Amino acid sequence: MQKDLYEILGVPKSATDKEIKAAYRKLALKYHPDKNKGDKDAEKKFGEINVAYEVLSDQKKRKQYDQFGAMPGASGPGGGFAGGAQGGFPFEDLGGFADIFESFFGGNVRGGGGGRSRKSDGATPGADIEAVVGLSFEEAAFGVTKELEITKPDKCDQCGATGAEPGTPIVNCKACGGAGEIRTVKNTILGQMVTSRMCSECNGTGKVPEKKCGKCHGATRIRSTERVKVKIPSGVDNGTVIRLSGKGEAGVKGGGYGDLFVHIQIKASETFRRDGVNVYSDFNISVSQATLGARVMVPTLHGNVELKIPDGTQPETIFKLSGKGIHRDAGASRDGASKGDHFVRVHVVVPKKLSRREKELYEELGKS
Repeated sequence: MQKDLYEILGVPKSATDKEIKAAYRKLALKYHPDKNKGDKDAEKKFGEINVAYEVLSDQKKRKQYDQFGAMPGASGPGGGFAGGAQGGFPFEDLGGFADIFESFFGGNVRGGGGGRSRKSDGATPGADIEAVVGLSFEEAAFGVTKELEITKPDKCDQCGATGAEPGTPIVNCKACGGAGEIRTVKNTILGQMVTSRMCSECNGTGKVPEKKCGKCHGATRIRSTERVKVKIPSGVDNGTVIRLSGKGEAGVKGGGYGDLFVHIQIKASETFRRDGVNVYSDFNISVSQATLGARVMVPTLHGNVELKIPDGTQPETIFKLSGKGIHRDAGASRDGASKGDHFVRVHVVVPKKLSRREKELYEELGKS
């Protein structure tokens, strides 16, 4: 008894072309022979759904099937319909959906002798590399230029990254015949199934050196050491990453260079602390300076600066020195150029030992 083609795809007779294609895609994935190896029932079902789709996706064939239930001279499910065994199922009707089969089953998957080439130039971009630069507090504040020594894969200077000995040609790969891929043909109940994979001898280029370069041995890259200057902008923060384009590893077979990412680490200062562009420090004054007032010289990033201590200054008072903080380059942060201040916290130091005269004076002061 012939099977109804609509039942095979699980759609009603009123199904649209879109619904028929969607049903076919779902069933084709489920029953594909490469996914159900050795399952004869799955292979049979796969053949049936391909025949059903070939008919119902063709308006002329569908109309004839709806009218007569079969096509003249046909055999097989629903009357059979030639074509299912003549080159396999219609991948060309799936458009980009054929790529889904390739992700499941590997390589290119096409019926008959069709297929698309994987051939490429084989060029692969180089990898990025990272480096760490340590800075003093002052170097980070004012900016500095550092020189790094980077060892990395670079383009072979003997063959110019071709992989071939100078003066010798690049020829077709013998393993794949210059196609860049290796094809395998499988005979199935539906006809021949062709799969293709990238040729490992030429990495998909279809070309290989007739004689490999004596320096890089055909790899197109060699390890080399390069000295790279890194300009650190003033006001850079701890943890900042500076990117140097094209200073990473060289690509394979002429591929472009990667980038160099420089990570900034700032050493702590014994004198200063930092919050953004502002600087903080501590300064000791005597009881008499706090009581009577004074002028003192305090250290800053910009040298010693005079600070006026007014009379009656209390312990832990904070004074502001405008513009004596960090001057940040416009390129050092998203905030653009900025100028910080220096904040000085004064500590009043009480003497632990007094001379006889000092003690007398303090006693007189206490009585008053």
